[in-house]
Amino acid sequence: MTSPAAGDSAPVIEIDHVVKRFGDFVAVDDADFAIGQGEFFSMLGPSGCGKTTTLRMIAGFEQPTTGAVRLDGVDVSKVPPNKRDVNTVFQQYALFPHMNVFDNVAFGPQSKKVDKATIKKRVTEMLEIVRLTEFASRRPAQLSGGQQQRVALARALVNLPKALLLDEPLGALDLKLRHAMQFELKRIQREVGITFVYVTHDQEEALTMSDRIAVMSDGRVEQIGTPTEIYDNPASVFVAGFIGQANLWPATVVQRASDCATVTALGGATLTATCHSKVDGMGAGAAATLMVRPERIAISLTQPTSQTGGEQSVNATVTDLTFQGPIVRLALEAADGSPIIANVDPDADLPLLRPGDNVWASWSQNAACVLPTTPNQQSPLQEA
Repeated sequence: MTSPAAGDSAPVIEIDHVVKRFGDFVAVDDADFAIGQGEFFSMLGPSGCGKTTTLRMIAGFEQPTTGAVRLDGVDVSKVPPNKRDVNTVFQQYALFPHMNVFDNVAFGPQSKKVDKATIKKRVTEMLEIVRLTEFASRRPAQLSGGQQQRVALARALVNLPKALLLDEPLGALDLKLRHAMQFELKRIQREVGITFVYVTHDQEEALTMSDRIAVMSDGRVEQIGTPTEIYDNPASVFVAGFIGQANLWPATVVQRASDCATVTALGGATLTATCHSKVDGMGAGAAATLMVRPERIAISLTQPTSQTGGEQSVNATVTDLTFQGPIVRLALEAADGSPIIANVDPDADLPLLRPGDNVWASWSQNAACVLPTTPNQQSPLQEA
């Protein structure tokens, strides 16, 4: 089982070799990980990857076919949702339109027969945390989408559950408000100190808010790690391509060490890159994939001579340039015709480049990663 990060307390949620089938279809295939107390944990992947089904099994809306779901060490696989100490926030907030904000938030503790003084204290504190104190007497129809979402959060958190489950809660918001709410969600989670389990297909959301991310594909967990680990050291071609942009070039392994490999790629260039020590089947002669993020590639008119950081470089021809505000996207072509994408600063010390110009693309050894080649591998540049 993949445990919470080192130093964290005992796990609040354990997904113990869980499989979920719907007839012959396997929606979740041997999910096995734990989520720690106070952690912001995201499940990230494309539609149909199994992330929402996993969340629904934690909430109790679905039962595992095999395996177990534990809350605080207790198997709750067959416990109904209303008996589990977790709350769920969906994309549709389902606020009571005839109640004001205060009464919406107070509904949970009122249902549990909490005394009035405690309810008032809890609701007041929660409205302060979500910054809606001055809106307590308004009804949902008088609020913006972001304010309605914060009411839904306060209502879910006021009973102080062991974990809050969030199923794409920002999906109904416009882009600018969605970006603002990412930081609000993280702030709220830190203030209340409750475990958040967040489902999204948006890699920017996951990278912005999460302590750890589980990247899922076809019902399986491809990799679990911090945003930095997932982005800089993907464990598979799928993860590399799904998280941000990535140059993915066919390569052949020349030599393999525990944490690095030398490969030939891009028209016969010999290049060295990091390699996950747990990856098997990548000995000399094996087909592989070399990954470099576009922002890690430097462009120069002459071949770099510095060997600091194990400089790697290949000769290439400019095919296109696109100004994108904070970056200039350079499309290049290597000697073997492989495409190379580099994102450079508009103020970079380069002359005005044009299609057909000859340049050198370079990167440090630790900026590249050698991955096992998978069937049905997609195009050389992936973008979520």
